Amino acid sequence: MALSKDGIAKRIAKEIKDGYYVNLGIGIPTLVANYIPIGINVVLQSENGLLGMGPFPFEGEEDADLINAGKQTITTLAGSSIFDSALSFGMIRAQKIDLTILGAMEVSENGDIANWKIPGKMVKGMGGAMDLVASAKNIIVAMQHVNKAGESKLLPSCSLPLTGVKCIKKIVTELAVLDVLPEGGFKLLERAPGVSVDFIKQATLGKLYANENVPEMILD
Repeated sequence: MALSKDGIAKRIAKEIKDGYYVNLGIGIPTLVANYIPIGINVVLQSENGLLGMGPFPFEGEEDADLINAGKQTITTLAGSSIFDSALSFGMIRAQKIDLTILGAMEVSENGDIANWKIPGKMVKGMGGAMDLVASAKNIIVAMQHVNKAGESKLLPSCSLPLTGVKCIKKIVTELAVLDVLPEGGFKLLERAPGVSVDFIKQATLGKLYANENVPEMILD
């Protein structure tokens, strides 16, 4: 059974290590804040100028002045700090962030990412993703494996305008956890519960390396 968006976020949260400073991008990555493992001390950064994000607020407890980069209301934790975007991107460009979690429209088998523009559609601007992919020490992509038409979004090469080149190392989708190999191609590490290796192969247009004993994800 394919994972929900929350399931993707829950699996990615297992990649976060104690003491990490983590940037959460727009979309599925913002959900990761709800699934930080107990006993793990991390600091979540939002590129619009916040260090120390907590989980999403309960209904009725929202503060419209506290938002993440996706303009969703969030909570702050004890010791949180708020600052301007210049300081925020100073942190990012100085590689102070240990892990960046981004959404994507497409990822290529070489680790290229396209996540900022679909030709013909209005966008407000490039946003901060280009700084993040150029500066991050480690990037995990949270994305859907296929689009609404069932077409693969893990491709030999991206068809959309690129955000970054050869910068993605790991991807978590509703179907699988995959590494991007240095020599090119996707390596299947884990599969969603009940999803077969063959099904993932059919859903992946880029080069995929997988054996028949790929374990299922453990989410709890």
